[in-house]
Amino acid sequence: MSEKPRILVVDDEESHRIMLRAVLKDEGYEVVEAADGPEAVRAVEQEPFDLILLDVRMTTMDGIEALTEIRKISPLIPVLIMTAYASVKTAVEALKAGAFDYLTKPLDIEELKILIEKALELYHLREENLTLKERLGVRFDFSKIIGKSRKMQELFDTLSLVAPTDATVLLLGESGTGKELVANSIHHNSQRGNQPFIKISCAALPETLLESELFGHEKGSFTGAIARREGRFQLAHRGTIFLDEIGEMSPTTQTKLLRVLQEKEFEPLGSPRTVKVDVRVVAATNKDLTREVKEGRFREDLFYRLNVVPISLPPLRERKEDIPALAAHFFRLYRDKNQKGLKDISGKAMDLLMRYDWPGNIRELENCIERAVIMARGEVIAPADLPSHIQALFVGRETQEFNLPSGISLEQVEKALILKTLDDAGGNRSRAAEILGINRRTLQNKLKEYGM
Repeated sequence: MSEKPRILVVDDEESHRIMLRAVLKDEGYEVVEAADGPEAVRAVEQEPFDLILLDVRMTTMDGIEALTEIRKISPLIPVLIMTAYASVKTAVEALKAGAFDYLTKPLDIEELKILIEKALELYHLREENLTLKERLGVRFDFSKIIGKSRKMQELFDTLSLVAPTDATVLLLGESGTGKELVANSIHHNSQRGNQPFIKISCAALPETLLESELFGHEKGSFTGAIARREGRFQLAHRGTIFLDEIGEMSPTTQTKLLRVLQEKEFEPLGSPRTVKVDVRVVAATNKDLTREVKEGRFREDLFYRLNVVPISLPPLRERKEDIPALAAHFFRLYRDKNQKGLKDISGKAMDLLMRYDWPGNIRELENCIERAVIMARGEVIAPADLPSHIQALFVGRETQEFNLPSGISLEQVEKALILKTLDDAGGNRSRAAEILGINRRTLQNKLKEYGM
């Protein structure tokens, strides 16, 4: 592979290929052109590419068919689909066939550049990941993390690349998204997996007690220190320490933590001795640390030390296809724990679970299922067993009808369907796009056309 990323541009419109070639060459990419699907397939057979820009509507072999053939030859190469005929059907077909993303003509050049960068970054991570697995003979086990959605598969790809290294990891995401579970998986899939995994919440203790918990103390070093005690960093020696809610740490403790990350050493409270440790750090926060740094609440140098490998965990509302599996897992867990003779979750109850947005994420879903198991009176969990705010959100939904007059155009039908779906989703555009089977950007483009 050459030093410059190689991009194959496939479009039967010559003027569009010329425009793309000029834009991409200015960005430092090497560009190869193909005028139709068969030519693109032959090119992929004969030489390697880092990314493909593929038009959908072509006279000889359309883009979806070409994409399917390309996937047989090179399953990992990212493909960006381009089309002037934006439709739900085309988007779904392209994504199902393995497209990385979907762009509508006329192209937004800045959006195109950003998507290309993201696609290339993911492609190279996957290549490095496969190489690392082959070299180390690694078999990663993330079975305790439930999820088959695209976002979770991307997360598993990243974790399998990061876990076997010694890199510091910063887990980002809303409360309840499973950061502790991910931290645990990183540790157990690392070379330190048979060593201690020590965790501590930085928000659960006041400053003095947190320092003592992290670094230990000598007898009499503060009121209540009746005996010498080792800190969590010492307990985690040769293993991993998980610092949850790192954004809540005080400035003084941040300074001491920075030294541990830089020098691998510290002094326990009230002690002149220096303790050296070999510890991998995984930190987590639901705060925007970049903003915290700008506003002076978090040390910039510590942020960069922690932010070696940032990993964002998706909120549950962005991976709703995982809800049935998660709900079933919690159902079995709490049914057995409470010795209830329940058989399943009813279809109507599951429909409500799928439609709710879960601001508390997986933790809220778990609590909801536990409550439902306890409150259930029949053999299955029914809508009446769910919390009232979930029931109330969709009262009367089954009686709602979608009536349209005859004689209207297909475009008017599409507009009415999109606006109705958006209204049913409570204005949540991500949820509406998911129901319609399109990506959020396509929905936004449609709403712009409607003046919204």
